[in-house]
This record gives sequence, structure tokens and C-alpha cells, in this order.
Amino acid sequence: MSEETATIESAAKEAAAEAQVPASQPQQTFSSFRRDDRGPREVDGVEKVVHINRCAKVVKGGRRFSFSALVVSGDAKGKVGCGFGKANEVSDAIKKATEASRKNQFSVVLKDSTIPHEVTGAHGGGHILLKPAAPGTGIIAGGGARAVLEAAGVKDVIGKSLGSSNHANVVRATLAALTALRPADEILRSRGKEIKERKAL
Repeated sequence: MSEETATIESAAKEAAAEAQVPASQPQQTFSSFRRDDRGPREVDGVEKVVHINRCAKVVKGGRRFSFSALVVSGDAKGKVGCGFGKANEVSDAIKKATEASRKNQFSVVLKDSTIPHEVTGAHGGGHILLKPAAPGTGIIAGGGARAVLEAAGVKDVIGKSLGSSNHANVVRATLAALTALRPADEILRSRGKEIKERKAL
């Protein structure tokens, strides 16, 4: 490994470490600056850098490096999204991915601190299984799936990756699983049952 490559890799790691939200601080506050004179608007949310990839293009004068970043963001209250960004600098790639993840956020159906029912999700070669868990269990999942669940505000859940370990596929499979969640009332109505019947049991 050349000295130039080692320097670039160390710079990428430092930028990723600065952008990564510590596990002990699941919530992070970021500012959305307005274009008028009212000043910045504080918005509570969670941002997590799931993966940073470096790509090298060989040209006549040497190698040109570019970076891509996969970021998950949410409000930890039932909204989550992911974004992908590419740039010549790590910080710019993370910034693009963060902005894209905020635009792609959607609402997730939750039941207290867990999910209402067991669900599966798939995207490409990634397959994920999520099961509800009792309070105090925590998030039994790792990698991209854990980042998505924390950003969505799920505190107790059991997850298992059944397919590819590709970061992008795992994240999108987890988002697909959360999209498939439905409240109990909606499930009962789809089966032709009334809510009163559920309460009487």
C-alpha cells in the first residue's frame, strides 16, 4: 500500500468517525437554516452513517478517488428513511446522502416500543425477518438493520438477516419490512371482523 493510499484511507476513516453518531447518543440534533431572518430551526433527529465506500479510477496521470456513503436518518418517533450519495470527498458524500435520506423519510407503524407483528422484507439479495419483543429486550440486530430500527424509534425487536450481507440491500430490506407493518385494527377490518370482537377476547 502506497503512502498516498494510506493517507486517503486515514482521511476517509476520520471523516466517517466524525459523521458517525455514537451508540451512547442515539439522538442527534441538526439545524435546518432558513433563508429569511428568523435564524436556524432546531429539529430533533437521528442520523447514522451505515457504510462508506471508496472507488478508484485509473487514469493517465494516476488514480482518482471518489467516495459513496449510505446514511439512515429518522426522528426516533416513527419516521425513517435512507439515502445514498457520491462525491470526491467523504464529507460531501455524507452530506448528499443525509439530505437524500431526509427527503425519503416515511412513517412506520409502531406498537409502544416494538412493532405490532412479525414481518419480513426483501430487496435484491437482502432478506430480513423482524419479530416483536417484550419491553427491555432491546434491539437484537446488527449492521444496517440496527441503524434503521434505531432511527425509526423501535426499542425492542428481534431481527435476523436471511440473505445477502450487502449494506445497501440489508438497509432497504429492513425499510421494506417496516413499510409492510399494519395496525391491528386495519388487519381486523381486512378480515371482515370488528374491533369490538378483538376487545371482547
